[in-house]
Amino acid sequence: MTTLIESEEHKSLRAAVSAFAKTHPHTLDPEDNKRLWQEAAKLGYIGVNLPEAHGGGGAGITELALVLEELGAAGNPLLMMIVSPAICGTVIARFGTEEQKRDWLPSLADGTRLMAFGITEPDAGSNSHRITTTARRDAATGDWILTGRKVFVSGVDIADATLIVGRTEDARTGKLKPCLFIVPRDAPGFERRPIGMELNAVERQFELTLDDVRLPADALVGDEDAGLLQLFAGLNPERVMTAAFGIGMGRYALSRALDYARERTVWKTPIGAHQAIAHPLAQAHIELELARLMMQKAAHLYDAGDDVGAGEAANMAKYAAGEACVKAVDQAVHTLGGNGLTREYGLGRLITASRVARIAPVSREMILNYVSHQTLGLPKSY
Repeated sequence: MTTLIESEEHKSLRAAVSAFAKTHPHTLDPEDNKRLWQEAAKLGYIGVNLPEAHGGGGAGITELALVLEELGAAGNPLLMMIVSPAICGTVIARFGTEEQKRDWLPSLADGTRLMAFGITEPDAGSNSHRITTTARRDAATGDWILTGRKVFVSGVDIADATLIVGRTEDARTGKLKPCLFIVPRDAPGFERRPIGMELNAVERQFELTLDDVRLPADALVGDEDAGLLQLFAGLNPERVMTAAFGIGMGRYALSRALDYARERTVWKTPIGAHQAIAHPLAQAHIELELARLMMQKAAHLYDAGDDVGAGEAANMAKYAAGEACVKAVDQAVHTLGGNGLTREYGLGRLITASRVARIAPVSREMILNYVSHQTLGLPKSY
């Protein structure tokens, strides 16, 4: 399947999501956001990537990214789509037990439950190899006991559980290995604290504390010995979806700027007729389109089962989308001048939000490190 030309099915899906999203005016009201999520789920959009056998649409990350992009382009991005169906749903669908699939996938697909994802730690940052949240077995009961901290975890307050990345000790080597655990929101010892953010978004960020959280043996997702494989099976879709999030946001900002540039008249001429306005907007459009092509390539590689190829492309897509998003938002605000900072036009809030696509879930500098040594074969600096 070519990634250059969208199929008629994808064009139809894009048009349907766009029409749906435009009927929901953007607000920062959590109840409005919840209603949008539930209505999107009823239409099959939230679980489009999850297996049909468990209530999903049976498609892939390609289609889920398309949905998120169009929601964002209409001014209604759903950040938790990156987390709940893309990361958590994918990991459970690929590596979960049959019981975990039956328990979680139908409700993640129909929007009745959400799952958050906790990986970042105060002292680990982008280095997932330094994760210190540990999981040990209780020899008497077979239970897992988790201890540690996580930061910048989105939507914990609205999620029914959090997929936590911890480490278990390999008795043969003494080394710590990453493993994933489903932690219910009401588990004793599992506490959350909101992080004060200068980010105007519905979804809040949290710091988590796991103080000897006791979990049953079946809370472990997948094989204890395949931690990194399972972890990156979730992180590649995360990067693709973050790219979709940034592209959608950039398209929304660009559309507002274009409307304004066509209508705003100075000296009897629409300002969009001036190359100083028109050319930067055209450049922003070109860069968003280029980022979308790389995002589509990454999604297709992932859906085709090429985890290695998808890893490279997903990192590049996330980098390109983050840069294109920031540039589009910046140019949109400059096009509107003072109006770009008014609540009426809704662009000012995107100045901060667009930076999220640059710094999360992995910074652009770490992506450049990845491309430097993984793609170009240069020696590591760390």
